[in-house]
Amino acid sequence: MKLSSLSLLSAAAVFAAAAVAQDPQTAPSNQPAGGAPPSAAQEHVRPAPINLKVLPKDLTGEQVHAIMEEWEAALGVRCNACHIPDPNNIGPNGRPRLNYSDDSKTEKSIARKMFAMTEEINRNYLSKIDSSGAPVTCGTCHRGHIGPSPFVAPARDQDRPPVAQNPIQSPPPAATTYP
Repeated sequence: MKLSSLSLLSAAAVFAAAAVAQDPQTAPSNQPAGGAPPSAAQEHVRPAPINLKVLPKDLTGEQVHAIMEEWEAALGVRCNACHIPDPNNIGPNGRPRLNYSDDSKTEKSIARKMFAMTEEINRNYLSKIDSSGAPVTCGTCHRGHIGPSPFVAPARDQDRPPVAQNPIQSPPPAATTYP
């Protein structure tokens, strides 16, 4: 079965969430005896990321984690969409932690390409349009879903005349106002 370029593009954007950068591992919690939860300071220690290829290399672990959380929400995925479990790094819950620096999942590579694409669109196109508005992000197309739905034009306005079949004879398009 052949995939269309739109399908590939959609799939790539989906995985852009966690793949572009490495979300550093959560440090094991120093949970005191008795099961009391750790303090906020102990809960999430995020070391500096490694293996960043498209995000700036000087980002902190917290900054990368914040970016990954935005991508997760924009794509409706979790970290494991792009990152594999590391059987040699077991967390306090007895399950393997994710290996954020590993590049073996195709989705991670696709995510990096999709991130580069959105950056290119923002830098080379939107930045050249006065008052272009918000930048393009994963959520621009995905809106919380791994595969964005194809655009379906709304039903034609009843107040507008139908567009002629021959484009040469068509009336000029009505002015459109964008928010």
